[in-house]
Amino acid sequence: MSNKRDFKKTINYVCTELFAECVAASLYGGKINKENCDALLASILRIHSDFISRVSHPEPGMKQKDYYKNVQQDFGKQVAEIADQITNLS
Repeated sequence: MSNKRDFKKTINYVCTELFAECVAASLYGGKINKENCDALLASILRIHSDFISRVSHPEPGMKQKDYYKNVQQDFGKQVAEIADQITNLS
């Protein structure tokens, strides 16, 4: 990560792509439970909000390098989980 601004742009881009992929899967992918799709879209929005705020307001008393490394790892795990849920949506 070079700086906070780039990391926030990455979070925005990835969450936007996940959201679009989920909408596309709900529109074009056979029989899909609408409630599951809506819950998945809501979780993408929560993840976006959570990680943007975590980047903007780091925890005091923790080394910044370690903090942002943990945030990046957590974000990667969350994105992987959401991507798996999107593929299992249909």
